[in-house]
Amino acid sequence: MRLKADLLLMLVAILWGSAFAVMRLAAGHGVIFLFNGSRFLIGGLLLLPLTKLKGAFNRSNIVYIGLAGFALYFAVAFQQTGLGTTTAGNAGFITSMYVVFVPILMWILWRKHPSLLAGLAVLLAITGGFLLSTMGSFQVRLGDVLIFVSAFFWALHVIIVSRGQGKIEPLPFAMGQFLLCGVASLITGALVEHPTRVDMLFVLPAILYTGVFSVAIGFTFQIIAQKYTPPNDAALILCLESVFAAFFGWLILREFLHPIQLAGCALILIAVVLVQIKNGKVRKL
Repeated sequence: MRLKADLLLMLVAILWGSAFAVMRLAAGHGVIFLFNGSRFLIGGLLLLPLTKLKGAFNRSNIVYIGLAGFALYFAVAFQQTGLGTTTAGNAGFITSMYVVFVPILMWILWRKHPSLLAGLAVLLAITGGFLLSTMGSFQVRLGDVLIFVSAFFWALHVIIVSRGQGKIEPLPFAMGQFLLCGVASLITGALVEHPTRVDMLFVLPAILYTGVFSVAIGFTFQIIAQKYTPPNDAALILCLESVFAAFFGWLILREFLHPIQLAGCALILIAVVLVQIKNGKVRKL
C-alpha cells in the first residue's frame, strides 16, 4: 500500500508540474487572489457532490481543515505573487526548498530526527533542483524572497495533512480546505484587486485547468496518499514537480534541456528512489 501511495504522489507531481507554466502566465495580470480564489473554489465545488457531509465535521477535525486551508492560502498567495517578479527557473528551485523545511519542522515540533538516508535524499533533491531550474546560475530577486516564504507554508501544509490523517476522511478534508482557501482568497481579492475584463478573460483558461487538475484532483490525491506516506518522504516525491515541469516545457513548448539540467533531473530521481528504500530493501506493493 505504501508504494501505491508514493506512486499516487508522483501523479500529483505530474499534475502540478504540468500546471506550472500556466500559473506563470497568469501571474502577470494583477489577479493573484482572484485567480487563487476562483481555482480553489472550483476545486471545492467539484468535490461537493462526491463528499459525504453527514457526520464528517466535528471540533477535532475542523481544526486541521482550518490549518490546512490557511496554509494553502498563504502558500499560493506568496507563490503566485512571486511568480510575477522572478524567473520560472528560480521559482521552481526555491519552491523545492520545502523538502528541507519539512524535516526541520518535524524535528523542531515533534523531535522526529530524519535518518541519514533521508538527509542524503534531501541533499540530492536540492542539488538536483538547483541544477535543473537555474543551470547553476542563481540571482536573487524580490520574487525569490516571496516564493521562499511560500515554500515554508508548503512544508507546513504537507505536515498538517499528515497530522490530520485519521481525524477526517480525505474528501471532506480536501473540500473543506479548498473552500476555505478559495473564499479567503476571493475576499482578499475583492478588497485589494481591481482587474479589467480583459485580465479575467485571459486567466480564465488557467483558472479552469488548475482548478480541475491541480486542485480538485492533485491536492485530493495528495491527502489520500499521505495517509500512508510520511511527510518527509512525501515532500521528496512531490519535488518531482520541477522535473515534470521541465518535461512538459520540452514536450509542449519545445524548450531545450541542457545537459546540466538533465543531470539535475537524474539527482532528483535518485533522491526519490532512496526514499523508497527501507532496511536495504525496496518497498513492495
